[in-house]
Amino acid sequence: MGNAADHKALIWKVFGILSAITIVEVALGIVKPEFLFTTQFLGTSLLNSLFLILTIVKAYYIVWYFMHLGDEKKNFKYSIVLPLVILIPYLATLLIIEGSYVHDVLAPYINWKY
Repeated sequence: MGNAADHKALIWKVFGILSAITIVEVALGIVKPEFLFTTQFLGTSLLNSLFLILTIVKAYYIVWYFMHLGDEKKNFKYSIVLPLVILIPYLATLLIIEGSYVHDVLAPYINWKY
């Protein structure tokens, strides 16, 4: 177990990583690079896929360090992490597929310009 200075340094390091990821997400959301916005990957744009990946990375850091999962026993870690590693991509894929389907079916009936 480290001392208080080590923990404080770790908290600031994780804070810096989370801040950097958030800044990248906000910058990409504002700029919306044409290549990332128009290129399709697994039913959605590369930009959306990148947002999903960055959000999952942020969730990892929050759970691992701030919710102290990194200090738990190995079996307990796996019981929490493995279902999420399987469940989150599955649910994200379903949302992307179904959202695309609903958009394709309803697009002719909805005036998207307000």
